[in-house]
Amino acid sequence: MYKKEDCPDFLNSFITYQRVILMKSEATISAYYSDLQIFLRFLLREQGKDDSSIKEMTVGDLKKVTKLTGLMFLNYIASDRQNNARSRKRKLAALNTFFKCLVNDLDILTENPIQNISYPKLPVSMPKFLSFEESKALLSGISPDNPFYLRDYCIVTLFVNCGMRLSELVGLNLTSINLDSRNMRLLGKGNKERIIHINDACAFAILDYINVRLPADVNPEKVKDPDALFLSKQLRRITGRRVEQIVENALAACHLDGRDLSVHKLRHTAATLMYNHGGADALTLKEILGHKSVSTTEIYTHIAPERISSAMDNNPLANIKHK
Repeated sequence: MYKKEDCPDFLNSFITYQRVILMKSEATISAYYSDLQIFLRFLLREQGKDDSSIKEMTVGDLKKVTKLTGLMFLNYIASDRQNNARSRKRKLAALNTFFKCLVNDLDILTENPIQNISYPKLPVSMPKFLSFEESKALLSGISPDNPFYLRDYCIVTLFVNCGMRLSELVGLNLTSINLDSRNMRLLGKGNKERIIHINDACAFAILDYINVRLPADVNPEKVKDPDALFLSKQLRRITGRRVEQIVENALAACHLDGRDLSVHKLRHTAATLMYNHGGADALTLKEILGHKSVSTTEIYTHIAPERISSAMDNNPLANIKHK
């Protein structure tokens, strides 16, 4: 958890710039702080200093950083902290963002000492997702006996139809939804807003849930966040962890647990279904999912085996046989 009073001035300046000028989310701020704190403590140890506090560090400490320092840090987090390639890449990206900001935006440093360090190569693996039949089973696995059935069903329906992020679902407001024009506003990474279409399944699920969102015997004034779409039992905006539990319970109910599935895998499931069954191309998915680059979206465009078989069977030479 970032605390201004525990940080040196240059780190506070960086955090302020990210938060106020670039409008980075608090989750991103916390991630930057965590990664940079590890680096700065490593730097203190390398300089033979006490690493118990980074508060007294100065710009002079940063000026001693070289490309070799960066490489040594990557080796440290790999060997001593057992960080995998993905974690090392994220930490290197955080360092690059940090030094570039100090050079280009804050004029605290004159050069980025690690700008020429190559990112760790990530292993290529096929992301996990639910098939069409498994997705239907997931929706059917939500028990109608659950007092929050319509809320939970709506949550899962939005995930598998819209491919939204967990934070985007939790942040949905009543004013984000326009059932007349069939669209909703999502607040994505970097506080970037996008508008996506609401299909029939989502529209019906939202309407059914809104009708029971507040029981008749509940005083609306007791709602802690009256504009929040999804409310908890305590009449507060539902938390991300509670949403994760809802998804975990639904997966277990239809025997899909134990496969390392998660809320994020439902985002991938939605994208895969739209690509393989809905005819969406990579550019369309990019807009729906809120990606910066189409290269990010391409991980969602793996081809279904039946499409591969069909393409090969329809090759004009597929029926040519020897005489």
